[in-house]
Amino acid sequence: MDNTFDYIVVGAGTAGCLLANRLSADPDKRVLLLEAGGKDNYHWIHIPVGYLHCINNPRTDWLLRTVEEKGLNGRSLIYPRGRVLGGCSSINGMIYMRGQARDYDGWANLTGENGWSWSACLEDFKAHEDNYRLEGEKAVSDDDLHAGGGEWRVEKQRLNWEILDAYAAAANEAGIPATPDFNSGDNTGTGYFEVNQRSGWRWNSSKAFLNPVKDRKNLEIRTNAQVKKLRFDRDENGQKVCVGADLIWNGQDTSVQVRGEMILSAGAVNSPAILQYSGVGDAEYLQQQGIRPEHELPGVGRNLQDHLQLRTIYRVEGVKTLNEMAGSLHGKARIGLEYLLKRSGPMSMAPSQLGIFTRSAQGQEHANIQFHVQPLSLEAFGQPLHPWPGITSSVCNLNPTSRGTVLVRGNDSMKPPEIAPNYLSTDEDRKVAADSIRMARKIAEQPALAQYNPQEVKPGLSYESDEQLVTAAGDIGTTIFHPVGTTKMGRADDPMTVVDSHLRVMGIRGLRVVDAGIMPTIVSGNTNSPTLMIAEKAASWIRAENRA
Repeated sequence: MDNTFDYIVVGAGTAGCLLANRLSADPDKRVLLLEAGGKDNYHWIHIPVGYLHCINNPRTDWLLRTVEEKGLNGRSLIYPRGRVLGGCSSINGMIYMRGQARDYDGWANLTGENGWSWSACLEDFKAHEDNYRLEGEKAVSDDDLHAGGGEWRVEKQRLNWEILDAYAAAANEAGIPATPDFNSGDNTGTGYFEVNQRSGWRWNSSKAFLNPVKDRKNLEIRTNAQVKKLRFDRDENGQKVCVGADLIWNGQDTSVQVRGEMILSAGAVNSPAILQYSGVGDAEYLQQQGIRPEHELPGVGRNLQDHLQLRTIYRVEGVKTLNEMAGSLHGKARIGLEYLLKRSGPMSMAPSQLGIFTRSAQGQEHANIQFHVQPLSLEAFGQPLHPWPGITSSVCNLNPTSRGTVLVRGNDSMKPPEIAPNYLSTDEDRKVAADSIRMARKIAEQPALAQYNPQEVKPGLSYESDEQLVTAAGDIGTTIFHPVGTTKMGRADDPMTVVDSHLRVMGIRGLRVVDAGIMPTIVSGNTNSPTLMIAEKAASWIRAENRA
């Protein structure tokens, strides 16, 4: 078996599937795609509500946890990361969200690379978009914001809930206008999320980008292949260069070689872990862990950012919610039958249906919080729905200033790293948390919801002062699964930079990182589609730089 390739992509997740597609389009380049997990042939991956069966399931999830967090009153959280073809796009919430134009313009200013500006990134979003507004035509919308005919399907949700319509009306009454499109560059407003589905089925990156090209002779896909460490050498000029990787494939130790580029797309947790186990990171720290340093890059595994959602829960009356629909065998049968016959209803639901972007307080210059509103309630993920009608209004700080770490502990490369998000560790984040709960209460108090008599169950009206509300946030806060920043992009004069503006690892030739870890600052919204955009942009750069 020839184990030498022009490109090796580590991680067949959101970014990796697109990269494999784009890089193997050149028949003269041999491409290897490595995935630590298995194939995406588990039926619950493809049924939208199946995320409930995929998260915290070893068949599809890495089963990671955070450390016990001071900001969460000593709690440790599950930290879902996809371990299957499609990666997190196989287990996530399916929400199509780009963020805000200022996110990308900020990256361009930070790096000095105009290719990261909103206007430039918009073209990369459209390069693979297949938006329902254009009905599959290879065309661009009149407002130049959307495209059709690409691989990444975007559709309206196939459901309707009276209580969510009322909640949207209440948000309007609270001064938050309706918006027809969250993806224009300014996502301020209220509306139903658009989702990555096709006709009621989940549309993951494996279906979109791998399935159409899996038979290319120059593309090899290996599942159950976990990288242990990268291999390095020096070129004729003495520069360090990545030449391959050691891995375990189907239980056997093996190695692969690369003559072009090694591309880490293992995500914001595993990419920095692979680098550290390979000796790339803070040299002093690596030595303490029993790892021989290969290359000093102290920013590896630092700068972790995530969206912490505060799950406020309200009991309601006189209206249907999923709690009572799914609370009986008859109700479950009706739900299953609707999906079987129409591919609609609760089984076609993304985890969250209604979205709101607004300011947590008047002093904020832009929408800095996001609501994910659901017609259901439960104590915590994985627990039963409440026996009474309820809704959940989760709100997160879009631009947290808290920074955490993803650091290996010891030198066993099969051991997951320690994840310490450091939630609510800054005064700014604590203030936004308190104000966010107040905003949820303001919406609940509007006339549009009055007939349903919403009663706050979590956190409870006894929490009033900033200090009390921060304590409550620590009790009800949980990750919304958006870790980024741990291999951050930046300028050469920033000692914490890991990759340059074209995502090349600083000081090592033939090695890039292409995943959410490169984000210097988190985007103002869900992170999956921005990760695809990053991969689209990187693929064009990689192909241009490696043309014979």
